[in-house]
Amino acid sequence: MIVYEYPFNERIRTLLRLEDLYEKFKFFLNQEHPLQHHVALATIFDMLEVAGRADLKSDLLQEIERQKQTLMGYRSNPAVQAEMLDAILEELDSVSSALVASQGKTGQNVRDNEWLMSIRGRTIIPGGACEFDLPSYYAWQQHSFEQRFNDIATWFAPLAPLCDALALVLRLLRNSGAPKKMIANAGSYQQMLQGKVYQMLRLTLDESLGAIPEISANKYMLWVRFTSQGGDCKPKPLEDDVPFELTLCNF
Repeated sequence: MIVYEYPFNERIRTLLRLEDLYEKFKFFLNQEHPLQHHVALATIFDMLEVAGRADLKSDLLQEIERQKQTLMGYRSNPAVQAEMLDAILEELDSVSSALVASQGKTGQNVRDNEWLMSIRGRTIIPGGACEFDLPSYYAWQQHSFEQRFNDIATWFAPLAPLCDALALVLRLLRNSGAPKKMIANAGSYQQMLQGKVYQMLRLTLDESLGAIPEISANKYMLWVRFTSQGGDCKPKPLEDDVPFELTLCNF
């Protein structure tokens, strides 16, 4: 099964982009080749661009606090597993405390590092990080895997609380909806949302169908049009009926 996600607003779009970059960063950080560590470092620069919104940190803190208050209201519900609820509340407290403790603007430690900023400036240029452009960076790339790993992990560390917070918020959001089985007749599906506000859509379908959803949505209507790829990978309209699962998520 393959899952496609569609954000309904700019805030969730930003969180999903940061999550995607964070997953790439973790993958390349744990690879051993210098070129893979170059991608990990460049991904930190990309994360700084996406996380540049001054209110992102406060948005996450407010959302975590709102989730805490909502979950605490379930304490008196006998149908709720107390241990699981306490574990989630403890995780919310831990993530919130770490985010509050992170001082200053997100990634300011990287911005204050002139050497890293010189690399960032060159990576914007195609091929700009060559050895003759950045000999000191090339020399750093010749260091051992352990040293490069530790350096990058240190530069990334102030960003970690933000990534932990957005991962938790997105996990709670994904778990907020219940999947429903749907069928797109002749490759098309429409649903009226009647003004109800959602944060994100999750669409799950069998990968073997070869169907690719093109999604558009607002607070009034959801529209999904399925396409397929030919030998040239160019999307083509799919006229078959497509079964899928639809989850509308909202806090």
